[in-house]
This record gives sequence, C-alpha cells and structure tokens, in this order.
Amino acid sequence: MAQTDLAKNLLKRFDRLKSQRQNWESHWQEVADYMQPRKADVTKSRSKGDKRTELIFDSSPLQSVELLAASLHGMLTNPSTPWFSLRFKEDDMENEDEGKEWLESATETMYSAFNRSNFQQEIFELYHDLITFGTAAMFIEEDDDDVLKFSTRHINEMYIAENDKGRIDTVFRKFKLSARSAIQKFGNVSNNIAVIANKDPYEDVEILHAVYPRSDFDPKKQDKANMPFASVYLEAGSGDELSVSGFREFPFVVPRYLKASHEIYGRSPAMTALPDVKMLNEMSKTTIKSAQKQVDPPLLVPDDGFILPVRTVPGGLNFYRSGTRDRIEPLNIGANTPLGLNMEEQRRNSIRNAFYVNQLMMQSGPQMTATEVIQRNEEKMRLLGPVLGRLQSELLKPLIDRAFAILFRKNLFRPAPQFLSGKDIEIEYVSPLAKAQK
Repeated sequence: MAQTDLAKNLLKRFDRLKSQRQNWESHWQEVADYMQPRKADVTKSRSKGDKRTELIFDSSPLQSVELLAASLHGMLTNPSTPWFSLRFKEDDMENEDEGKEWLESATETMYSAFNRSNFQQEIFELYHDLITFGTAAMFIEEDDDDVLKFSTRHINEMYIAENDKGRIDTVFRKFKLSARSAIQKFGNVSNNIAVIANKDPYEDVEILHAVYPRSDFDPKKQDKANMPFASVYLEAGSGDELSVSGFREFPFVVPRYLKASHEIYGRSPAMTALPDVKMLNEMSKTTIKSAQKQVDPPLLVPDDGFILPVRTVPGGLNFYRSGTRDRIEPLNIGANTPLGLNMEEQRRNSIRNAFYVNQLMMQSGPQMTATEVIQRNEEKMRLLGPVLGRLQSELLKPLIDRAFAILFRKNLFRPAPQFLSGKDIEIEYVSPLAKAQK
C-alpha cells in the first residue's frame, strides 16, 4: 500500500520530534535505573519480569520517590476528600440557588464518574512519572462501561510539541500492539499486519498515534473530519494508515514538574538528586567492602611451613611446622567504617531534601500542641506551592475540562435551568494543598 501525503507529512514531523527528544532519553534511563527501576526501559531493552535493581545498593532514593508521589496524590487528588468544585464566573450568579444546585449536582456526577473509573490508580502512576522523569502523560477517552477511561503512558512512548502559549497541543505516541489486537482495534489493517497475524497473532507490531490541532475544519459539522483535533493511527514501519478520526478536546494531559523556558520536556526532583544518588550507591559499595574486610579480614600467612589451602571455616584445621613461631594473623587494614556511614547519611539527607521527605514526614520530637501541628502542616504544603500552579494549569484543568465535556455529551448531567444558557463555569480547587496556599 502506497503512503498517502498525510502519512508522509506525519512521519516527517515524527522524525523531527524524535530528534528533539534524543538528549533526554539517556537522562531518563539513568534516573529510572537508580530511582524507578520498574520503568527503566527507555534506551535499554529489558525483558518483562527481569530483576532491575542491579545498580542499586541503597533503597532510600526509591522510598523518597514513593513518599513524594503518595504525598502529591493525597494532597491534590485524594479520593476521600473533595479536590475541586465548579462555580460561575459571574459574581451575580452566586445568589441563584437553582443554578448553584445544578453545579453541585454536576460536581457530584463528576466525582462519581472519577470514582467508578480507573482514575485513582492511573493518576498515582502519573505522579511517579512526574517526580522521576519530570514529564508525564495520561490519555483520557470515553468508555462504554465506566464512561471515562484513563491510561498513563510510559515516557518512552511520548513525543510532544508546544503551541505558542507554551501548552502541549501535539502528541505523537509510538507503541507496540499484538497483531491480533491491532485487527480487533482497527478492523481494516495493512497487508503487513495481516500477514503477521496469520503467522503469529501474538507478535508485536509498532503503531504510531498522532494527535494534533487541525488548521482547517468546519466547527458547524460534527463528523470526525471536522473535529478540532485530528487523530491518526499509522503502522510505524510502513507508514500505512490504519485510522483517521478526531477529538473534540485534546485527549492527553501532559504535565511537567519544572521546565526551563527554552525546553519542552520537564525536569524533576529525581534529576536534581541524581548526583547524590549515584554517589550514595558508590559509597555504599565501598562501605560494604570495608565492613567485609573488618568482619572477615585478609590473612597474613608465612611463605614457608604451612600446608595450603588455609582453612578459614569454623573448626578448620591448618597444619604448620612444629617448633616455628610463624602463625596466621589477620591483616589490620585500619578501616574507619563510622566515617563512611556518616558520609552516607549526609548524602541521604541531601536526597531527602530534594524530595521534601523531612518536611513531609512528621519529625519525632517534643510533644506539640494541636495549633503547632496545624501550622507545621500548612508550612509543609506551602513548600509544594510553586509546583501547584503548573500542575493546576497542565494537569487538573485539562483533566476536569475533558471529563466534563465527555459527561456532558453523554447526557449524564441533569437538565440545566434555561437561564444558565451561555453562562461560563470555572473550576475552584479545594484540595488540602490548594487551601494551604490561601
């Protein structure tokens, strides 16, 4: 099958995005090797189920990543407490009881949809990616059973581009799918996939999914060719088109933890802590060797009068020439293990500070009053305040907007009063982290 002009254009754009991402890949691989080994397959090809901790001699960085991810989840999108509400932009609508009732009902419908879907496990996975790689991506689509379906994608699949406002509006995703699954998903597939499916239905084929804003479309028409965002699936190898459709809203949320103004991909606390993490692992190796030498020291054996090999096992017998004063003696290496342990602890503290561990965990000390506890909790949340602004604009707002639009199209909200027609709704964040900033 010959490549279409659309496929040629998209493959050219993909090559450009691929070259822009190359420098990041080795960085992500190194960060994952030391701090999130289960996702350490960016540049390395790892088999499923293999051991991935061969570079790790100290697990405290992994625990720090887990703690910060759990803290963000608990303070931003906790399933047991409200974390957003809807309100009218116009202040004069505050006195309209019927309008406020409808908004409360819509908010409850959204919470119910989030809780019924797989949102909680996928958002927790997203926080892990955000803290480790600095960039995370979640795909939000409609689902027949649960209304909403969320899918956090691995960073090695994602290629992104910004618009003029610095927001992500283009995503190319390259992923693998079994030939059997490709036929189930797309129906009509290329000859190449059909041949592979006949030979081995479980063999993987590479698929390229491109989502980008359309420059020319008719908003009055509701068909797939006139939606604001195009969605094109190609076979990555041959460039054959598998599906061309669209989305009414951008279906991906792609938050960055921190970002330099001239870069597209984000930077993370894990990248900040990487030098200390690598140093801590090297120190741990050296300290282990030092401890081994002290517990089981090298032996000084005279060059004459002993029958080798020397037996160092309990109850071992070593024969030597009678009448000589030669003995087997341990070699005193003069190791200073406490110094090594102190230096390791300094590195651990530095890593904990990069992940806010000391601030997020309640430190043991003298008993505090309830007021002191509240004050410390607020201080702890203010530390994460700078991150909140970016996460609200790049994660929470597009996530809630997309979910609201899907629920609205499925007519899951109760009918709105007539006077609400044309009124703008905005999001108010009421999570513990957002409240602490106020």
